[in-house]
Amino acid sequence: MSPTEPSPPPQEAKNRTSGPVLGLVGGIASGKSAVARFLAGEGGTVLDADVLAREALETPAVIQAITSAWGSDLLGENGLLSRPALARRVFDDPQARRWLEGLTHPAVRARIRAGLEEARSLGRGPIVLDVPLLLESNSSEGLAALCDSLIFVASDPTHREARARQTRGWPAGEVARREATQLPLPEKRARAQYIINNQGDLRELERQTRQVLDELHGSSS
Repeated sequence: MSPTEPSPPPQEAKNRTSGPVLGLVGGIASGKSAVARFLAGEGGTVLDADVLAREALETPAVIQAITSAWGSDLLGENGLLSRPALARRVFDDPQARRWLEGLTHPAVRARIRAGLEEARSLGRGPIVLDVPLLLESNSSEGLAALCDSLIFVASDPTHREARARQTRGWPAGEVARREATQLPLPEKRARAQYIINNQGDLRELERQTRQVLDELHGSSS
């Protein structure tokens, strides 16, 4: 559904031969991954920054750099980096977090751009960017400017807290603690052209997603 006064779409979306490039924004554990799957359907592509970041953290060069800087106690029994341990190491240390982002973000950004170009070359669409800090990173990475439209996924804080506890094992208050370092949700919402409300009903979530796709199709015809 469109907000009452939608923001204009990003102006730097590049030439495409595929479907629209859609960027997802919203709070932590708001259901963006489910919306991404519904948007992409069977013929589209989801570029998930979390998945790409996990892949980057598993590369030997990144593992070596991190363990050289912070020690091998960040490794799990499988010899790979423990993401929970890594999160604890950097979250309350802005300097450490910036160092880690400087190490991993270029690789993630390159993989997103490569995936975008591949999807375009194959004529796939929609192409969905599921990037947690899509707006926060735009000044340095320009990913939001690659999107034809931004979609905000809204969800009640209590639902998001419960979802994060169930799916991620996060303690109470962790969602709010992490979001305190991000853009305020009202600002993200104001910058989106479409809003989807997720209150936990997958059928309703899919219905709203289809409505957005119908509106996008109508605006491009």
